[in-house]
Amino acid sequence: MTDSTGATLTHTFGASPDAVFDAWTTPALFATWFGGSANEVPTDSVTLDARPGGTWTATMIVGDEVPEFHWRGEYIEVQRPNRLVLTMTDEPGDERERLTADFLAVDAGTEVRFSQTGGNLTDEQYEYAAAGWRAAFETLDSLLGE
Repeated sequence: MTDSTGATLTHTFGASPDAVFDAWTTPALFATWFGGSANEVPTDSVTLDARPGGTWTATMIVGDEVPEFHWRGEYIEVQRPNRLVLTMTDEPGDERERLTADFLAVDAGTEVRFSQTGGNLTDEQYEYAAAGWRAAFETLDSLLGE
């Protein structure tokens, strides 16, 4: 679901909450799935200081349209393996989107309830963001299934 305040997604992964959480907080794993299968995130561009007040960075190489996104943000909540709350932007200045991921153990593995909020994007940009997160989650699903 998307609207002018953000995007909300739910995805079930066939892996434990610990494994899914670790994929969000381990640079080599994060680099593998964050851009989805269509984009490249060089491992050496990823820094993840997954603790409240810690920062993160990642460069996403998309292709010819926009050569690179330089993502960055701060961690607000880190409760392994149940919850991550962090900020995200690729713009100068202080405006940030808020990413919330709740990791819930279910019979099939882990259900992730994810939202990107902040109201800093248009409806169309939130639709694009949601599509990007869906692609990333599909790539993460494949990674965790290996």
